[in-house]
Amino acid sequence: MPKPGVPARDAQDSPKKNLLLAALPPADYDHLLPQLEAFPLELGWAVYESGGEQSHLYFPTDSIVSLLYVMENGASAEIAVVGNEGAVGIALFMGGESTPSRAVVQSAGQAYRLKAKAAKAEFDRHGALQILLLRYTQALITQMAQTAVCNRHHTIEQQLCRWLLLSIDRLKSNKLTMTQDLIANMLGVRREGVTEAAGKLQAAGLIEYSRGKIAVLDRARLEQRACECYAVVKRESDRLLLTPPVTVPAAHEATA
Repeated sequence: MPKPGVPARDAQDSPKKNLLLAALPPADYDHLLPQLEAFPLELGWAVYESGGEQSHLYFPTDSIVSLLYVMENGASAEIAVVGNEGAVGIALFMGGESTPSRAVVQSAGQAYRLKAKAAKAEFDRHGALQILLLRYTQALITQMAQTAVCNRHHTIEQQLCRWLLLSIDRLKSNKLTMTQDLIANMLGVRREGVTEAAGKLQAAGLIEYSRGKIAVLDRARLEQRACECYAVVKRESDRLLLTPPVTVPAAHEATA
């Protein structure tokens, strides 16, 4: 895995593995590239803590980061997941500087990061990156809202299906490394509930679970077992992030 500060050397280790960066027009991408720093995200590492200063904006490429809300008694629940479709640290450009949630690496891998000062400056250019980040923020808000609804109204099995689908959507593999204890913490439910739900999915041939490793065997049937929340989040993300290339308003082009 590349060390911090080491630039990508080939197409398999490229900032363009992040969909937001890949969607930038060539001129904007070339302008941003020298400011991007390759950075490995290790499993369990806190990208930022609740109320803490955010020093960088992170663009995951093959890693997953969980956004968690932690209660005073230490209990936590996942409010969203971020992978190669998005960015971690939106408070930097939304004006809040910090957030009451914390971000923890759920699946280790690679990211590219942009210093806070540079991220704010790029956002204030009112160019393509700003448009993409605002679209992504809307998609993230949708995911957070749907997660809240799902946790309130749907079964643990349905929540687990949604979580598995959202996770593998952000990886190039159908396999996850995650214990049932960690899944329970993510979903904010008891471990026994996750054990029972995972057992039903495995008995039905949808997943295979062993020693902290989960493999999704039948994605189509897993989608059928999930509640509508997964489809809502995916549809909105696709609508916002898989649209034609970004076009910058003429006013920006004239002053850029």
